[in-house]
Amino acid sequence: MTSPSVPTRALGRAGLTVSAEGLGCMGMSDFYGSRDDDESLTTIRRALDLGVTFLDTSDMYGPFTNEQLVGRAIKGRREQVTVATKFGIQRADDGTRLGVRGDASYIRQACDASLQRLGIETIDLYYAHRTDPRTPIEETVGAMAELVSAGKIRYLGLSEVAADTLRRANTVHAISALQSEWSLWSRDLEVEMVPLARELGVGIVPYSPLGRGFLTGQITSVDDFDADDFRRVNPRFMGDNFARNLELVEQVRAIAAAKECTPGQLALAWVLAQGDDVAPIPGTKRVSYLEENVGALEVSLDEADLAAVDATFPIDAAAGERYADMSPIEPLTPSR
Repeated sequence: MTSPSVPTRALGRAGLTVSAEGLGCMGMSDFYGSRDDDESLTTIRRALDLGVTFLDTSDMYGPFTNEQLVGRAIKGRREQVTVATKFGIQRADDGTRLGVRGDASYIRQACDASLQRLGIETIDLYYAHRTDPRTPIEETVGAMAELVSAGKIRYLGLSEVAADTLRRANTVHAISALQSEWSLWSRDLEVEMVPLARELGVGIVPYSPLGRGFLTGQITSVDDFDADDFRRVNPRFMGDNFARNLELVEQVRAIAAAKECTPGQLALAWVLAQGDDVAPIPGTKRVSYLEENVGALEVSLDEADLAAVDATFPIDAAAGERYADMSPIEPLTPSR
């Protein structure tokens, strides 16, 4: 059940329909500085009131606590919500990274644990967060398919995978969604993965569509970040890269002013304009930013607008790499 103010979009060919704009919940519990659960709960509930009913989390956010937070927020409103979560990046209780797992035994355990933390009986969209280089993708997706048959999940997704991985996975079970970073300053997805996803009928869920907040124009210095905010060590927020990227954002600001919207709304409207099979999940833990993001749905970009934005922010315009673990790793090819 989605508010008329937020349209829906179909992801994949298996029947998954979500609000055209979702809410990324990661930053409420991890990576982006201090947390305030009360404020985050208010933000999630306000999102549902506005019709933003596609909520994205993962077992590794927190770790573990973000799923619990989402579970608390949706209690009593389950029928309104499309819950997406992920498995695969293992972390200890203290946050230590333990590697990536995609074997069948681990997936079954991870799914049951996520269901318990979320307080629900079925996960709407379950992603492999990263591919396990030691496990054939066929085994991973096969185990996910068994969870569909068991009624524990409804639709399958993959996050940050290589083209061959997506193609092989889709032969085992229909993949409804590919989640990858896609924004004005992370456009490499357009070269190979977007055409392939469309060939296979896989929907696209861009995370960080606001460039980790940079495209909002609100970030002017690394001093704007809390001491434990991971963006302090992100290459695009450091030194000369920061200065160069700030120049690009100023150009976006000028286009936004002409459209009478904020830079963030323009950047988000650009992602939304990439196709009806695209449902971005901008993350925020504040109601004011959530409402601003929803306002992007009212920003209409014509061909001239899109051409102006593309000229300002062509592929590879951003200075600096994404972060270290973003290069897709091919999993094992099954033995013949």
